[in-house]
Amino acid sequence: MVTTAKICGITTPEALEAAISGGADYIGLVFYAKSPRHLEIPEAKRLAELARGRAKIVALTVDADDETLQEIVDDVGPDILQLHGKETPERVAVIKKQFGREVIKAIAVATAGDAERARSYAGSADLILFDAKAPPGSLLPGGNGRTFDWHALDGVSEALPFMLSGGLGPDNVADAIALTKPVAVDVSSGVESAPGIKDPDQIRRFLLAVKTAKQT
Repeated sequence: MVTTAKICGITTPEALEAAISGGADYIGLVFYAKSPRHLEIPEAKRLAELARGRAKIVALTVDADDETLQEIVDDVGPDILQLHGKETPERVAVIKKQFGREVIKAIAVATAGDAERARSYAGSADLILFDAKAPPGSLLPGGNGRTFDWHALDGVSEALPFMLSGGLGPDNVADAIALTKPVAVDVSSGVESAPGIKDPDQIRRFLLAVKTAKQT
């Protein structure tokens, strides 16, 4: 199985082009005001138009209401909605039906028990994203550059298609793929020179590492 890759938190055309030219399958646009990667609708729309037809466009939101989601869908036109908050399985199902988009549901993981929560989303989300649980007091639910014990996914990952995130970068993504066998990997802070500032060279290194990784 070939592992696909998502570069999340894109904020500039330069980062977008580095991601797409390097072979990213998804680009992530963040709609969360507390994030250094947050985009207003007009700038997100411009980036989406540059990416359309070249990579799948993922809109990341955190406990967004229907009005916010509708504005993103209408103005930006994402292919996928990524829900990174405390959305319940019922809420995920409603969003998927109401907005007619594929849905990725993020699950914050520190322990095997956290990973088990993903099973309840099997009937509503199209894909689970396992991310590291944010540190206490963090303003961000993801994008904190933290890894988690990948063995926490043992027994769950075989049952659900999933994307792996959390502290990944060019130097550890191949090991992560070999151990967990995800359908996709996701990176944000791991290819940045500073919070919210993507490094095109690190993006290309990450994508090359994904392409050459082996699943054992």
